[in-house]
Amino acid sequence: MKPLIEAAIVDLCPGTSTLLPTKMVIVDLGCSSGPNAIALVSIAIEAIHNHCHQFLQPPPEVSVLLNDLPDNDFNMVVKNLVMLRQSSNDTIVMAGVLPGSFYERLFTSGSLHLVFSSNSLHWLSKAPEDLTKNQIPAYDIDEHTRLERRPMVLQAYAQQFRKDFTRFLELRAKEMIPGGRMVVSLVGRDSDVITPEFSHLCEFVAQILSVMVSEGVIDKAKFDSFYLPVYEPSNKELREIIQDEGSFSITEMQANNPFVGLDSALMVPSRFASVTRAIFEPIIVLHFGEVMDEFMRTLERRWSLEGSLQLEHAKSPRPMLAVSLKKA
Repeated sequence: MKPLIEAAIVDLCPGTSTLLPTKMVIVDLGCSSGPNAIALVSIAIEAIHNHCHQFLQPPPEVSVLLNDLPDNDFNMVVKNLVMLRQSSNDTIVMAGVLPGSFYERLFTSGSLHLVFSSNSLHWLSKAPEDLTKNQIPAYDIDEHTRLERRPMVLQAYAQQFRKDFTRFLELRAKEMIPGGRMVVSLVGRDSDVITPEFSHLCEFVAQILSVMVSEGVIDKAKFDSFYLPVYEPSNKELREIIQDEGSFSITEMQANNPFVGLDSALMVPSRFASVTRAIFEPIIVLHFGEVMDEFMRTLERRWSLEGSLQLEHAKSPRPMLAVSLKKA
């Protein structure tokens, strides 16, 4: 996302003093809480500083706001923001946090200059209603039933994603200035066809949980009512939703495989299991209770029985889609 953010800053900060904004509001939606929480805004502030220095212009005052769901560890975020302010050179940075869902209104109208969201928008606002209200499992343990229902399940997830992402665009359009910029990234998929396979993330977790059902660790009724609210759109799908909503033009769209060039020594079962736990533990524990230790043991056992991580990822690569948008 770094070059896309830097290009957006150049677009927002022309080289003449008559056009240079005196203040900017920058927002990260879905910031999380670790060291990466300030990664994107740090890139933006550095780009502002370098761009203004190049044209011998004073930098604008920058207001940085970080958002995530209320259960996020905002104590850690605030500590990171203090460090950001102290290291921002001569750029005046005011910082704050805003808990809440980015599928709701969060900011005042026409106030935002630059918006980011990294690795967050593949999370849906909720499980697909067509499945939950009709009590249709997202993943049937019976393979024949699962394959028979798969097109319907995929369509329900695709519809929920379209609804959520459209709303996300509509809300941000209200909150951003004319000509404001937005850079987002999310997990996607290579194929434009939505019916051959389920979301890799959802299917992978469901497979582990189904083994736990067969071993009597978790209840089948609980399993059948579990819906991971995750959807991985294709490049084409994302482009169509943005164009249909109409508030933004696409400046650039990329698809990058994050596993290309990754050191194979890092692709060990224990490491992959830890990453999976970090992503999915809250939602699994909320639904099934304290089962994560057994989930981890089952996951690592599955890898050792069914082949290497490299082979698993080679069978079903999942690119990161990165999109740079400009408000009309």
